[in-house]
Amino acid sequence: QVQLVESGGGLVQAGGSLRLSCAGSGRAFDRNAMGWFRQAPGKEREFVAAITWNRSTDHADSVKGRFTISRDNAKNTVYLQMNSLKPEDTAVYYCAARRYAILATTRSAYNYWGQGTQVTVSS
Repeated sequence: QVQLVESGGGLVQAGGSLRLSCAGSGRAFDRNAMGWFRQAPGKEREFVAAITWNRSTDHADSVKGRFTISRDNAKNTVYLQMNSLKPEDTAVYYCAARRYAILATTRSAYNYWGQGTQVTVSS
């Protein structure tokens, strides 16, 4: 059974940092594109960042310069380093994986999803 399990969320003050992790199990994801999305209350789930198997990346404009996606293929794990956090970054953050190697920024392009981890940024 394929699983993605996120960890690292929590409560942080504005300007602080968090590092999210997403560990895959049930299959290797080292050749797959992976991504992070987030969903705030009352809003649609939105793209945050994505990374290919060879570490090409894309980040949403709203997080560029503050968030960085990375991966450790040996650990089947993808990370999201979040710095200079703002209250508007408050959301449930989801890890996702594609069956394919090509990077994508739309929800429908992803085949596997984690359960999400809550990130709350206080002002």
